[in-house]
Amino acid sequence: MKNRGKGSYFASLALSVLLAFAIGAVILAVAGFNPVQAYAAMVDGAFSNVRHVGDFLEYAMVLCICGLACVLGSRVGIFNVGGEGQLLLGAIAACQVGVVMNGQSKWLVLPCAALAAMAVGGFYALIPGVLKVKVKVNEVITTIMLNTIAASFCQFLAKGPWKNPNRNMVAATGQLDPRYWFTTLIPSSNLSTAILIAAVMAFLTWYIMQKTAVGFEMKLTGQNPRFAFFSGIKTDKIVILCMLISGAMCGLVGMFRVYGVEHLYRSSISNQYYFEGLTVAMIARYDPVTVILLSFFFAILKIGAQGMELSAGVPNQIYLIIQTVIIFFMAAENGIFTSVQAGAQRKKARAALARKEEQSHG
Repeated sequence: MKNRGKGSYFASLALSVLLAFAIGAVILAVAGFNPVQAYAAMVDGAFSNVRHVGDFLEYAMVLCICGLACVLGSRVGIFNVGGEGQLLLGAIAACQVGVVMNGQSKWLVLPCAALAAMAVGGFYALIPGVLKVKVKVNEVITTIMLNTIAASFCQFLAKGPWKNPNRNMVAATGQLDPRYWFTTLIPSSNLSTAILIAAVMAFLTWYIMQKTAVGFEMKLTGQNPRFAFFSGIKTDKIVILCMLISGAMCGLVGMFRVYGVEHLYRSSISNQYYFEGLTVAMIARYDPVTVILLSFFFAILKIGAQGMELSAGVPNQIYLIIQTVIIFFMAAENGIFTSVQAGAQRKKARAALARKEEQSHG
């Protein structure tokens, strides 16, 4: 979206989506399914009842916050792949706060759990951030390694010292007192009042990046760190600040999952949600508004695909195929545009040369 207008980007995105669904239809047809019926079941799966609507709104919330956390890192030139580990650590920290503070007021436990989740997630994101700015260690390598450590550590706690004795075969912590759960907005769905906090977070993230001096310093640091440094911007501090906020946001998503959906910690609490949010951010070209819009689109696809599997018997992995094909076409879009543009310029040059030759002969 930097080289061309947003209109061109959204046109490319729409074409990529259409091609992805067309390829998905071919795969469905070859596998013996009726593509029209399958896609109709997908739409029905997302909107057939209010429970499904609540589920896709909750999933959109998770994608949105994870995607925006990724955007914050990319804004300063950092590719934060470690959000999954930050989310898991935030989730288990928030859960343990609820277990330890059992019996206290809900209005004391929830803020403490949120602060614990943000503190743990933010601190864990600081590690690759500091290593990046101080000793130039590649953040992709460190965040991938830290993801593994975080997942293993949380699994150790859920199987060991914090294990729920009532769940013999499952690695899970103690369950939270129902008094501490976020209020469910749509009965039998995953949608809770956490979405209200997430909406405020999304707005604040957009506002900081787009409307404040700090946001401008972030953008300049990512685009030209050398120029930003000699302009008086403390680039190292900006990078560390962005990583801190990014990790805190991921940690808070973990808290949302614990207090709004699962009501305890277990290893399946995330299901790679950060990486799906990262995918959304990449397709959105790290634009915060586009991340928010695409989060709803991919949430509808994901929840719709689950409903499609139940009602039409079509494996929901078709959603992953469609998502991957969209990524492929969007990644190839710059190369395709450059080739088309170069071809148009060559054609224009040949036409100009032909006119010049005609004039010289005339």
